[in-house]
Amino acid sequence: MTDYIIATSSTSDLPRDYLDAHSIPFIRYNYTVNDLPQSDDCREESRAAIYAGMRRGDLLKTSMINEYSYYDFFRGLLEQEKDVIFLDMSEKMSASYENARRAAETVRAEFPERTLYVMDTRCISGGLGLLVRKMVAQAEEGKSFDEVIAWGEENKLKIAHRFTVDDLNYLKMGGRVSNASALVGSLLNIKPVLYVPDAGTLDVVKKARGRRAALKSIVDGVLHDLSQIDPTGTDFMILHADCQGDAEHVRDEIRKVCPQIGEVRISSLGVVIGAHCGPGLLAVFYLCGGRQPE
Repeated sequence: MTDYIIATSSTSDLPRDYLDAHSIPFIRYNYTVNDLPQSDDCREESRAAIYAGMRRGDLLKTSMINEYSYYDFFRGLLEQEKDVIFLDMSEKMSASYENARRAAETVRAEFPERTLYVMDTRCISGGLGLLVRKMVAQAEEGKSFDEVIAWGEENKLKIAHRFTVDDLNYLKMGGRVSNASALVGSLLNIKPVLYVPDAGTLDVVKKARGRRAALKSIVDGVLHDLSQIDPTGTDFMILHADCQGDAEHVRDEIRKVCPQIGEVRISSLGVVIGAHCGPGLLAVFYLCGGRQPE
């Protein structure tokens, strides 16, 4: 049992059974489905139902977490008389981070004897989830509060994020591509490949012609990264929005070339990122020597 707490948000896209098994508190992002309020519970069955509904035409909208909700969450953690490490989405991806930072300043004044560390992870989705997993493993091995933070800061920019989406209209609604680009891209069957650089943004780095070409681009990028390091034991997280077969295909293609890699976990993408990217999104996350989109 550690003398500190590692906490996260639902946008770490970790399965609920993992969060419960490791006693990881998480703050929930909220969203609406056809204007009906919902709360992100991180359950696989909830995610599957959401993507099935989106394919039928359900409209999702997400909202940031306000400062008071963070304050209430942090206060509840510090009342346990333990220090806290909190990991949320990249500052550049959500205004929620600034709300968390302000709430942390307020609650620290009420608990001067405790330490609350809010990390700008520069990660999103499964990249954030992988960072949480690694830091939790360190804590469970007996590493100190400061050692776990130091590991996270040293390694967070070594977590690669590679995405592709199937429907450009979701990126259009989120302002990541223009109406014209979405229309032309759809007509030409263009599938963007996205990447999270060191700044923690989500950038379109390549445009592939067709789904298989996009998946191949992701696999090629992964294999390039693995060629720069000893890939033995490297763990992967592959998240998908209702495209399990594609996730298994990507896993198999990577393992075919690098059979010595470690565990490859496949699970459903969380609702918040999924709402902005749509069904068919596939993402791969892993530790590498340093982020590079090619």
